[in-house]
Amino acid sequence: MNLYRIHRAMLLLLLTTPTGGIAADVLKHHLNDTRDGNYIDPALTQTAVQTTHWDSSFYAPVPGPIYAQPVYVSNGPAGRAAFIVVTEQDEVVALDATTGSPMWRSTLGNPVPLSTQLCGNIDPLGITGTPVIDPDARALYLDALTISDDGISQRHLIFALSLDDGSTLAGWPLDVSAVITYSGMPFDSSVQNQRGALLLSAGILYVPYGGRTDCGNYNGWVVAVPVNNPGAATAWANPVRGGGVWAPGGLATDGSSIFATTGNAFGETTWTGGEAVIRFGPGATFSGNPADYFTPSNWQALDAVDLDLGGSGPVLVDVPGASPSQLVIALGKNGVAYLLDRNNLGGVGTGDGTTGEGLFSLQAADDEIINAAAAYTAPSGTYVVFQTFGSGVGCPNGAGNLVALNITASTPPTLSVAWCASYGGYGSPIVTTTDGTSQPVVWIVGAGDGGDSRLHAFDGETGQVLFAGGGPTDQMGLVRGYQTPIAVNGRIIVAGDDGLYAFTTGSPSAQAPSIRRPALQNLKIVKR
Repeated sequence: MNLYRIHRAMLLLLLTTPTGGIAADVLKHHLNDTRDGNYIDPALTQTAVQTTHWDSSFYAPVPGPIYAQPVYVSNGPAGRAAFIVVTEQDEVVALDATTGSPMWRSTLGNPVPLSTQLCGNIDPLGITGTPVIDPDARALYLDALTISDDGISQRHLIFALSLDDGSTLAGWPLDVSAVITYSGMPFDSSVQNQRGALLLSAGILYVPYGGRTDCGNYNGWVVAVPVNNPGAATAWANPVRGGGVWAPGGLATDGSSIFATTGNAFGETTWTGGEAVIRFGPGATFSGNPADYFTPSNWQALDAVDLDLGGSGPVLVDVPGASPSQLVIALGKNGVAYLLDRNNLGGVGTGDGTTGEGLFSLQAADDEIINAAAAYTAPSGTYVVFQTFGSGVGCPNGAGNLVALNITASTPPTLSVAWCASYGGYGSPIVTTTDGTSQPVVWIVGAGDGGDSRLHAFDGETGQVLFAGGGPTDQMGLVRGYQTPIAVNGRIIVAGDDGLYAFTTGSPSAQAPSIRRPALQNLKIVKR
């Protein structure tokens, strides 16, 4: 074993032992229930990040397409650390976290080809939403769209799989169409899509649904499944067509309430649930009280032009010194950022559609915002960072499609554009710090339509480039739109269509023999 491998083995041991104080597992989308994408990793200093490179000792082939974020568990099969990847082929693969070799593989059915869908932009359509792991129950939860009966019957099946061997646990899967209704309205698997990340909170699994694009009689749904009694699942749905819960980051929770953002609805003359941030109680119960929802004052105009509030999921942020301090930030396809009191969302907004909505709102981007944002606190303040199809508005340091907003510790709190940076693509960012606040680094992949399929890193306080994608050996294969990296024990892990890539820091070891990779393709993303 060379010194490089010895060093990394020691680092893995340090970060996965209880006395290290580091939660190494990545059990859900953007690491935390708040969906802030905020990782602590002492190895990823801003100086070290400038030496980022592809880790040639790790490569894990997995046939895609892969839209979901990979997850990681340190106590996986046979007690070994593992990454788990889900694909649009309805396959679930557990990979050894050290070597990338497969530990088990499960096929959950046949995915739905685009030719048999009423509409859509994913081909085939199988597992899209990021799963969630319960390490105590040794279970992985996910939704898989399957087709049977010679290509006629489409079913959304919610699975619980064993972490140890990928087998389906007793009492699962749950056939959503067979079980779920809301106020007499059935769930129709043939028009619904499951893109948003799953959430597990207080023994209930929450699964969001929207449309495949804006066609068919789809609705926004939040299905709540008690994991100890899946047959007792309950749900909320937008009662009129549309209002999908489709953002890649899915749902968020502060430990007591569940938060969702919804998209455009069709034919609403009185608000019923579209274009909103909604706070649910246990079991996806919704009171309908103004304290439990926010919708902008111009919600009907947003409906009319397909500018969803729900293109990005809610991010929960605490800002000490602000009043109120427990906040939600929502980001719309109209480029507006909304800051809300998560204990009193306020009902229908009273501003002009851009300013004066919620606690504070502003035009933060000149084009659509569709991704999963990240949030973090640094010595200079609290930030939320996101990507846009256009550029930030009012960038102090030049235009860019990666935008960081500062949240002030004031009464009430406000937002301002702190910095903007440019990179090649449309990914979802995360942030790493060395101790929770120090040396913040924003990581993002140049994913999707026109993306460069390279990893990028920026100083979280200034937007200064720390890593600009590297050289020829750091080029990945196709990375799908809105894909987000994860940070695990000094490495950044990215899912491409041909498998997982690992990036590390320091002096590169001798490169392994060249690995054949697919040619970078120009993926067309349909904005919805």
